[in-house]
Amino acid sequence: MIQVEHLCRRYGETTAVDDVSFRIDRGEVVGLLGHNGAGKTTIMKMLTGYLAPTAGSIRVDGLQMGPDTRAIQARIGYLPENCPLWPEQRVIDYLDYQAVLHGVPARQRNTAIARALRRTDLLDRASAPIQTLSRGYRQRVGVAQAILHEPDIIILDEPTNGLDPTQIRHMRELIGELAKQATVIVSTHILQEVQAVCQRVLILRAGQLVIDSRLDTLQTHPVLQVVTGREAGDALAAVTGVEGVESLPGTTGAFGYRLRAPAAAAPGVAAALAAAGVPLLRLQPEGQDLEGVFARVNEEGAHV
Repeated sequence: MIQVEHLCRRYGETTAVDDVSFRIDRGEVVGLLGHNGAGKTTIMKMLTGYLAPTAGSIRVDGLQMGPDTRAIQARIGYLPENCPLWPEQRVIDYLDYQAVLHGVPARQRNTAIARALRRTDLLDRASAPIQTLSRGYRQRVGVAQAILHEPDIIILDEPTNGLDPTQIRHMRELIGELAKQATVIVSTHILQEVQAVCQRVLILRAGQLVIDSRLDTLQTHPVLQVVTGREAGDALAAVTGVEGVESLPGTTGAFGYRLRAPAAAAPGVAAALAAAGVPLLRLQPEGQDLEGVFARVNEEGAHV
């Protein structure tokens, strides 16, 4: 559905997005994850046509951003990181105005507004001036305008920003409901949000895409940690079942390694080290959860 190829965005000498490519299929819920400044918002602005790429292409079902920008935008609901709102307007008036901008026919407008208010739990605030709302309720107004026209692509930039725990739970439920009928892209720097609502994660670091993986695959990939008394990289790489060897930083006075290998390979690892005369100080499986992967990518700059 969405095909991004070699996407770049530069601001003078600064490269915000550096040669990023990915594909998102219809009905997927994808998390765009990275620290502040990693390039998430810049990519979202390019996906929605608000920002032109320096290089690369974006296609949606055969339409290309640039020649077909308006047609693509008509299919997208977008919540920017800081959604612009008119504080003097009532919630219902703001949504009515947005419905006009989205091209919702007049005869369908009241129904669309009521549906958006209900889905974002804003019915009891419909007549309230936006300036009287808390940050969390303003965020919900932003989500309501994004889904008014029933788009088949929904892009949410930090959708739980400013919400309390109850509102966060409601937002997660809403994203799950939206995903039944639309492709959803969620940008965040909060790991729990990706784990709670997404099927797949794209992790950015310094403008580059370093991980593109389904969460179930990422979190079940087997890893062994090994600490030895001297260098043993070659011996470990030769063990049956070991698919890759990485150095493990921060191992004081010893040599640490992270092996892509199942737990069943542990006896072979121990035997190979013994045969090579290498002291084995520690051998244990490592939990490969999203938090561990994210920390390692940002600390080491590794591609997983």
